[in-house]
Amino acid sequence: MTKKVAVEQSLTNVTEALRGKGYEVVDLQSAADIQNTQNCSVYVVSGMDSNMMGIHDTSTKAPIIEATGMSADEICREVEERMH
Repeated sequence: MTKKVAVEQSLTNVTEALRGKGYEVVDLQSAADIQNTQNCSVYVVSGMDSNMMGIHDTSTKAPIIEATGMSADEICREVEERMH
């Protein structure tokens, strides 16, 4: 299974933490990016921007993690759980 994760661009601490754990991280700038990154296993978005980005209305089989109120470590654990 691929270890590719799409992370909203504003979540730089999450991007750095995931890269440190060996994940390939791609930037997620808009809902259109979800359609362009269908090979990602998990998507991480900030709750503040997820509705604005239209992500809740976007169709993807991969889980979407809302990062609101979570530390980078908590998000990494959530990503690891969703990958298995």
